[in-house]
Amino acid sequence: MLIVGNGNLVTLGADPRVIAGGAVAVEDGLIVEVGATRDLQAKHQKAEFLDAAGAVIMPGLINIHAHGYGAFARGLAIPGEPPRTFLQILQGLWWKLDRALTLEDVYVCAALGFIDGLRNGTTSVFDHHASPKAIAGSLDEEARAAGEVGVRACLCYEVSDRDGPGPAAEGIEENVRFIRSLGGRPGRLAGCMGLHASLTLSDATLARAVAEAGKLGVGCHLHVAEGPEDGADSVSRYGKSVVKRLADLGVLGPRSIAAHCVHVDQEDIDLLARTRTIVAHNAQSNMSNAVGVAPALAMVHSGVRVGLGTDGFTTDLFEAAAGTNIVHKLAARDPSVGWEEGQRMALGTNAEVASEFFGGRLGALAPGYGADLIVVDYDPYTAMNEGNFWGHMLFGMRGGQVRHAVVDGRVVMRDRQVLGLDEAGLRARARTLSKKVWERFAAL
Repeated sequence: MLIVGNGNLVTLGADPRVIAGGAVAVEDGLIVEVGATRDLQAKHQKAEFLDAAGAVIMPGLINIHAHGYGAFARGLAIPGEPPRTFLQILQGLWWKLDRALTLEDVYVCAALGFIDGLRNGTTSVFDHHASPKAIAGSLDEEARAAGEVGVRACLCYEVSDRDGPGPAAEGIEENVRFIRSLGGRPGRLAGCMGLHASLTLSDATLARAVAEAGKLGVGCHLHVAEGPEDGADSVSRYGKSVVKRLADLGVLGPRSIAAHCVHVDQEDIDLLARTRTIVAHNAQSNMSNAVGVAPALAMVHSGVRVGLGTDGFTTDLFEAAAGTNIVHKLAARDPSVGWEEGQRMALGTNAEVASEFFGGRLGALAPGYGADLIVVDYDPYTAMNEGNFWGHMLFGMRGGQVRHAVVDGRVVMRDRQVLGLDEAGLRARARTLSKKVWERFAAL
């Protein structure tokens, strides 16, 4: 048994509490008890004790849309004129970078992304991967990285027709093979059918992918109406919006994640709500790519299940939550908006989605929930309680304050050191590999 205690315990969940001097007892990957530290230690005297030393103990954070494969993009210069449109960003950066990756690169990028996320308090990641020159086995490399770092990961390969019919078919097969390898067992790994976006996918490829996903009982994870190009392409070629096209082809549904949904109208939003499709809101990435502000608040009020992702822009969900809060106030020119909706996305929907995909219950510190938790070195100098914790999280907490992390009942980071992994060696390896990736990128 493990007890994490001597901190300000924030339970979240359906019955949120803040317990000063609180503790959580963990056994066999599950939370078995929460309460006062002195009471739990007296009751379980032989338990291992992880001292929070007055810090905040809270559920681990969840990222429902990430791109680990982009790790080597840091510092990479795009040759020629700077991209001015979203499609130019895709063509000039991401579609060249993913073609430059080997399986070794895939593993190292994934491991570094999971490490950075864990150090910022993220214990569960929904990763969306692409490496068209190294497809077969790529999800195994990501899974190996997740296992070594110790995080939960829902993985998929991004199927696209942009590199031709061969890679598209191989991408579908990689998703199918990986999902079958999991054996349908809930745990720290999950899978879904990855797809790029409507503008790079034919009806035939989408139909094949949806058919295979249906056989496996999984949904799809894809980009939807991120930039204006996606919608313009769908209307021009198919006479309907992206959301309507995807719905007609059976892509949407309660197990599917539609990332972005920036350029959607109310009819699209109603369709997302009726199909119970999960929307991953990535506010900072949308700002960085200048594609617009997604109508995430309208989606929430229309009954869409909207959660929070980062799209690879950051691995810090604290930062992403704060950015989301700010951008919607600015877009509406109304400082009163976005408060409850942002909290629902980051701490409510994300927890529900992770619980559905990984099995069991996640996102709260309560008996019977999966033991995924973090210790945040935050000592509030004003009162912190159930009613104002969200304000403390938005304006006082950041990933750099995360000290310890527990996933599935196992301590995976202690004093900001990820355990059982040669991180220094991994980073040195990354510097060597990234140089070669940059050389291949420049030659494309």
